[in-house]
Amino acid sequence: MLWTYGLYAMILNHNLSFMANSASGMHVNDECKIKFLELKAKRTYRFIVFKIDEKAQQVQIEKLGNPEETYDDFTSSIPDDECRYAVYDFDFTTEDNCQKSKIFFIAWSPDTSRVRSKMLYASSKDRFKREMEGIQVELQATDPSEMSLDIIKGRLNL
Repeated sequence: MLWTYGLYAMILNHNLSFMANSASGMHVNDECKIKFLELKAKRTYRFIVFKIDEKAQQVQIEKLGNPEETYDDFTSSIPDDECRYAVYDFDFTTEDNCQKSKIFFIAWSPDTSRVRSKMLYASSKDRFKREMEGIQVELQATDPSEMSLDIIKGRLNL
C-alpha cells in the first residue's frame, strides 16, 4: 500500500512538473534578446523572424531583416504553413507630420500548420513577449490577410 502511494505521488509530481514547464513556455535564446534590443535601440534590423526549435527546447532566430527591407520582404520571409513569432519595426508619419515607429509582435499560426506546433507556439507566447520588453502592438494571424499592411495601419489608426 505504501509503495503504491509512493508511486502515485511520484507520477503526480512528475505530471505537475511537466505541466508547470509547459505553462511557462519555451526558453528564449539569449541571441533573440540581444538582436531584439538592437532592433529596438539601434534600429539595426527592420524585422526578426523567430522559430521554436523543438529539439533544443528554445526559441531561436530564423531571419534578420535589414533596415532597408520592406513589409513585403518581411511577409514573404514567413513560411505559409508553419508557425512563427516575428517582430517588425514599422515607421509611419502622424497627422501632425511627425515621424514615429512602433514595434509590432506578430504571432503567426496558420490553419495549415500542425496542431502540435500551434499548441507549442500558443503556450510559449506569453513568456516570449515578457522576455522581449518593448513590444508595442500585438497581432495574431492565421492567414496573410490578418497581417496585411492595411491591418497594420488600422492598428495605428492611420
